[in-house]
Amino acid sequence: MNWLILFFAGLLEIVWAVGLKFTDGFTRPVPSLVTLLAMVGSFYLLSLAMRSLPLSTAYAVWVGIGAVGAVIAGVVLFQESVTTLKVVSLLLVITGIVGLKVAS
Repeated sequence: MNWLILFFAGLLEIVWAVGLKFTDGFTRPVPSLVTLLAMVGSFYLLSLAMRSLPLSTAYAVWVGIGAVGAVIAGVVLFQESVTTLKVVSLLLVITGIVGLKVAS
């Protein structure tokens, strides 16, 4: 169950990372509110997952999910470039996340 909670914490991290792009420096109220709520929710779920998961694993997986999701969102939503090095790097991050899950 804690892995599922951690997964949702990572998804909310993606939401707030993307949301930052839409806040225009926190000058737009609705995107700012959504972003702040996603931040709070993400941290709360991360804290719940850390009740039983090791800090090193939980935090690294949370950051990894957010990083991979933010890159994918950047490509899909903002037409950011896709390079071979970027794809290989993402695959390495995903491999690391899976490795941490298997190791714990």
